Amino acid sequence: MPRRAWGVVLQLALLAVVGWFVARTFIDRWEEFRAYPLDLQADPGLLVLAALVVWSGYAALIAGWRGVLRGWNETLAPWQAGRIWALSSLGKYIPGKIWAVAGMVVMAQRAGVRPVAAAGSALVMQLLAMGTGAAVVALTGVLALATDGWLRVGLIAVLVASVAGTLVLLHPGWLNRILARLPGGVDQVATPTPLSILGGAAANVLAWGAYGVAVWLLARALIPEVSFPLLTTIGAFAASYIVGFLVLLVPGGLGVREGVFVLMLQGVVGLAPATAIALASRLLFTLTEVGVAVLFLLFPKGGSRAAS
Repeated sequence: MPRRAWGVVLQLALLAVVGWFVARTFIDRWEEFRAYPLDLQADPGLLVLAALVVWSGYAALIAGWRGVLRGWNETLAPWQAGRIWALSSLGKYIPGKIWAVAGMVVMAQRAGVRPVAAAGSALVMQLLAMGTGAAVVALTGVLALATDGWLRVGLIAVLVASVAGTLVLLHPGWLNRILARLPGGVDQVATPTPLSILGGAAANVLAWGAYGVAVWLLARALIPEVSFPLLTTIGAFAASYIVGFLVLLVPGGLGVREGVFVLMLQGVVGLAPATAIALASRLLFTLTEVGVAVLFLLFPKGGSRAAS
């Protein structure tokens, strides 16, 4: 079987496994789900604060990407980098997940960034997101919430693969092999400085924290009577995002991310509250992503490269 076909089979298998666990959870606890007296509210102040916290996570990632670019001796002005990042991020909603990275690469090259730096920085930031996300999941201890043994094993395997992929592909030789396959391939070691990689990792950690805090604030705004533990919420969101990202066939991890989030938190806060916040968080992140993209479309200043 061709390598590409094996990849599709693995994607379908991962999607089927997640779907099976989610379906079984709802079937087993359907009566509890129906009987839960869910009374959604809406605290405007907390909702706005949640959106602002999400945007702060975006700002951290943009700053981290600019830092990685500087490791290749390339620079983009903050507004210009933000515009490229925000508009290309919408590509995640196209099946395949490569379009967000591809869009970032193309737009950065049009802004004057060398192909190796454009492609390499986008790839490095994506790898750092997976590796740091796995670390956040491990440090918050949410794997213990996966009461089903097979579910826990599957999550651990996904996280180990994320970390291993980050460590291996950040090696100059492996990164070069990948970049050499792209248009405008490189003929030299194509890694940024260690300091820029460290900065990119720190930016991703900050972003994971911001996203989790935003979901926690969202829960406080909508279901104040249910206590969502902060660290647990951060870890559960990171785990759900990683699994959703790895299912490449599903645009934006739609359904997969929400399902894993519910699986992680339903034993802590209840099935109905976990489901409500999983769905609400999807709406929150979609609106904030579209909102920041619209902002950069309306105000496309910084169209030329900056010296610093």
